[in-house]
Amino acid sequence: MHRLKGSGNAAIHLRIRFLSGVLLAAHLLLVGWLMLRPLHVPWAAAANLTPLEGIRADLAYGPLEAARRIGGGLALLAPLGVLLPMISGRVELSPLAAWSSLARTAAAGALVSVGVEMLQTAVPGQVVDVDSVLLNTLGVAVAHAAVVPLLRSRMRRCPSRTLSDASLTSLTSPASSAGARAGAHGVRRGNRPGSRIRPRNRPQSRSQSRSQGATPRITRVGLGPWTDVLSAIHREY
Repeated sequence: MHRLKGSGNAAIHLRIRFLSGVLLAAHLLLVGWLMLRPLHVPWAAAANLTPLEGIRADLAYGPLEAARRIGGGLALLAPLGVLLPMISGRVELSPLAAWSSLARTAAAGALVSVGVEMLQTAVPGQVVDVDSVLLNTLGVAVAHAAVVPLLRSRMRRCPSRTLSDASLTSLTSPASSAGARAGAHGVRRGNRPGSRIRPRNRPQSRSQSRSQGATPRITRVGLGPWTDVLSAIHREY
């Protein structure tokens, strides 16, 4: 039973970690294609190195345009907040470890965003913006806090539910009930549950011996009549 629980849990974690790694690689390729491709534009804005200056400029375009620009910065690296913790495969976490996982994931998202901004300095048409780093890191943290605890709680419930169903099925199956009765009968007779019961050679009862009948006996055969004659002839010669 413990082996079933451990193997099922390990299999689920391995599958989730592999899928998360594939999705993470695909997402990073998409981010690289969006943010590091050359843009042929007639002019480009100057680089923004002042925090929150780019956000104020986005708000000046109006609610819809500001929501599109700010929402794009939040959603660009948000999947990292879910995929990075799933790659580790850790399900059982204490409150301190959960906060530590959030901090590590946000730091990893900030490093990826800074790397993308640094690579943009060598790409024509791309503009470096420090507010993009802030929005990307905030999006990673929000996605982690909103999705990862729910996924981990669901992963904790699934192996235990599978284990309980398997144990219930094994207990209610006819083979297991017959084995349990045989084991209990062996225990009552002084044998171990897994040992074989050897039949004992018991003496036959009187009723069985009577039913078989009496043992036949051969009567004695007397000597033939020619025995005396042959012995007399032998004496004359």
